[in-house]
Amino acid sequence: MISKEKLAAHIEDYLEKNSLFLVGIEISRDNDIEVTVDSMGIVELNHCIGINNLIEEGFDRETEDYSLTVTSAGLDQPLKVFRQYEKWMGKEVEIVLKSGGKLKGVLTAAEQESISLSHEKSEKVEGKKKKEKISVTENFLLKDIKSTKPIIHFK
Repeated sequence: MISKEKLAAHIEDYLEKNSLFLVGIEISRDNDIEVTVDSMGIVELNHCIGINNLIEEGFDRETEDYSLTVTSAGLDQPLKVFRQYEKWMGKEVEIVLKSGGKLKGVLTAAEQESISLSHEKSEKVEGKKKKEKISVTENFLLKDIKSTKPIIHFK
């Protein structure tokens, strides 16, 4: 069986040369391999084909008995690696907290263990009966976040 580490090492140079980064490698019990890549720009079909061909050249299908899918990270998929957080900096995301809360806002900072989200919050303002929406920036530890998804607006 092919290991994730061997696959990652095998495609590392290709990813660097093409300004791509690895999001994940999943290998099922039946040896179905799914390689997911992303880029700070656009992942083109030719990139996926190139990675597919590189893996097929390095790992014999007859010997290893695997099926292979190479894909780009989907816009509707949660962010999985730190570089994806960097990619979405300054853009709108939705975070779901492990505690159950859900927030939509702009990703304003990302560090290895935390992110900052600028969003609107309803708070009671002194001297007024109704709560008002105010803009706040809050920090969240990645370990407290269940998922972070980009929000895509179609015009």
